[in-house]
This record gives sequence, structure tokens and C-alpha cells, in this order.
Amino acid sequence: MRRLFPVTDETAAPAPGGGSGEGAGREWSLAELAAAYAYPEPGPGGPVPWLRANMVSTLDGAAQHDGRSQPISSATDMRIFGTLRALADVVVVGAETVRKEGYRPARAREDFAAMRQAAGQQPAPAIAVVTASLDLDFSLPLFTSPLVPTLVLTGAAAAPDRIATAEKAGARVVTAGDGIGVDPARAVRALGDLGHTRLLTEGGPRLLGQMVAAGVLDELCLTVSPMLTAGEAQRIAGGPAVTVPHRFGLVSMLEEDGFLFTRYGRVREAY
Repeated sequence: MRRLFPVTDETAAPAPGGGSGEGAGREWSLAELAAAYAYPEPGPGGPVPWLRANMVSTLDGAAQHDGRSQPISSATDMRIFGTLRALADVVVVGAETVRKEGYRPARAREDFAAMRQAAGQQPAPAIAVVTASLDLDFSLPLFTSPLVPTLVLTGAAAAPDRIATAEKAGARVVTAGDGIGVDPARAVRALGDLGHTRLLTEGGPRLLGQMVAAGVLDELCLTVSPMLTAGEAQRIAGGPAVTVPHRFGLVSMLEEDGFLFTRYGRVREAY
């Protein structure tokens, strides 16, 4: 892997093995990846929620192939995926993605145990499922045997019987909307109130689109896959368009085997 941006003296220097750029010709350690993707340090007022998204897209804009993201991913993309999870307090995901991708509880990883303990984090991030209907299989391990209890984010008008089923399975139900659905801004605040300030969403596209529209996304980690799929696959964010496009600035870019691992932060003055 090599770093393409930000450009430094090391970035342009020849690397052993004939490559060029920082880290070219070797696999980055998990510690190096964790440093490259570290969350911002808390300000004088203490930690506040920071919402990061992690998505993958082909060159022609497909976020999935045959309904799943795995076919357009890579081994390095999955290492970064695991690192981003290891840095997070909670992983926020839409119910449809839970159903399609077969989500399981996040696991504790020995490589990150000391780092998480030093940061005051639980051994593994919680999974927070965003759902209006609570139409989920609560017999799955995601709900019955997580290392950290799974959260279910829903609206105040959600069906009481479904809430009771979720809680009976061991999930913690969090109200984050006045009606049936979830308000993204309220969801971020609710997670922050629970002490979860390092937030990561893995989509799907509809949930990410809602977060973009609500203006709550702070950062996008986007893997650009060197593949073309054509077809009618979803983009990384779906739903109604925003009135004015939200401007993000490039924070960093890594490359390996033609995959670009980009990191963008929102330009707050544009809001």
C-alpha cells in the first residue's frame, strides 16, 4: 500500500522494491491503519459525536453487485473495514443491510484490545440497527449473543409488540424519532447520550442518503474499486436529492492494486 495524499517528502521518495510512495511495496500494519484513520481528538468541551461512513463503489458508481458489496471489495478493503470497526464505539446500519448482508455481532480483536481499553471503549463496538418496522429476525446471533448488546433505533410510534420482542431477545431499544421512522440527527444525539461518540455507519445506501440529507455526516471513507459492473445497482447514497450539494474535502488517499482508499471530511462552512 502507498499513500498518495497528503503529499509529503516521504510520499514521493523511492521505496524498496521499486515502488514509490510512503509504504509502497509492503502491507501496512493494523497500528498504521488505525493511526491513518484515527477519529479527531476531543475539543475543549469534551467528546461530541462524530459520524463516519464507510462505503465501497465501482468506477461506474455501483455500491453493490448482485445485491452485496463483497464482490466489489478486496482483502485490503476488508482490513480497513475491520480497522474502522475497531476504532468505533458503535456501528450504525440499516435494517435492509442487516437482512441482505447477514450481519453478525462485532467481535473483540486482540490486536486492538489495548487501544480500545486505553480509549475507555468496550471490547467491541455495539451494532445499532435503524428500523421503523422492527421487521427483523430477533433469533439471530446479532441479537441473542453479541459481546456488547445490540441497539435498535426506532421511532416512538413503533409497534409495541415488536419492541417487546426485540427487548426479550436482549436488544436495547432506543427511541430516535417522534413517528414511526428514525430522525438521523436525533439518532446521532441519542447515541452520543449513551456515550457513543465515535460513530461508524456502513449503510446501506438508503440510510446513508438519509444521513446526507439531514446534514449529520462528518466523514466519508470511500473505497473506489477498479471495476465496472453496469446494470442498475444502487449508488452509495440513495433517496431524495439535497437542495444544495454538501461539499467535502479530501483528507487522505491510499492505494493498492488499483483500489483507492479515500477519506473525505465535510467542509463545515458549506452548510
